[in-house]
Amino acid sequence: MELGLSKKGVVVTGGSRGIGRAIALAFADEGADVAICARGEDALRKTEEELRSRGGKVHAQVCDVSDAAALDGFLDQSKQALGRIDVLVNNTSAFGMGDDDDSWRAGFEVDVLAGVRATRRALPEIEAAGGGCVIFISSTAALEAPAGPSYSAMKAALISYSKNLAVQLAPRNIRVNTVAPGSIDFPGGVWDAIKQANPAMYESIRKTIPAGRLGTPEEVANAVVFLASERASWITGVTLSVDGSQHKGNL
Repeated sequence: MELGLSKKGVVVTGGSRGIGRAIALAFADEGADVAICARGEDALRKTEEELRSRGGKVHAQVCDVSDAAALDGFLDQSKQALGRIDVLVNNTSAFGMGDDDDSWRAGFEVDVLAGVRATRRALPEIEAAGGGCVIFISSTAALEAPAGPSYSAMKAALISYSKNLAVQLAPRNIRVNTVAPGSIDFPGGVWDAIKQANPAMYESIRKTIPAGRLGTPEEVANAVVFLASERASWITGVTLSVDGSQHKGNL
């Protein structure tokens, strides 16, 4: 299936590892030009090399997205490096699972406000490119309450913000959607650490998933790339769970 993403400019925040890395590589495999940022330089440079091996334009920059000036600088340099921005994927998370002030503050700054700021900065470029899309990476934790209160609340806020933006931006040919991954396992990730340190907990979660296993970053990336593509031209304002039916609610 031709997705129509060749030479599109794609920006992925938190794009050096896990789901963000898989998303960035999936876009590059479709022929898109890709910009990524992350706080850690080692993983960022490794993913940058993987992206460059795909042959398109690549921009990779160390950036703490909770720093508004640094985030603006990353987006400005991404536009300069890629020549255009058609797609923005807001992927960063502080993974604040607690109920203390620090968890709430980190979740708001990294999960929510960074996505709001990045979207605000990128929208004029997306519109100038003739339209495109913004995708927020939320979580099935936003749809029920299995995780920490601050994490669930911040991920739910992304869904609400995305829906509002979708309604506002549809007349400007800009689609806005949210992807809500379930439990995703990858080397060095949260569930990989749990599998090593607390296999009983890992197994208890696995048993709640009708598909019988945890998901992979690549499975999330496939959904994101489809939503960003021309094949999803009539899809906006949705929250797509990618979870093997782990979330069992009707909505």
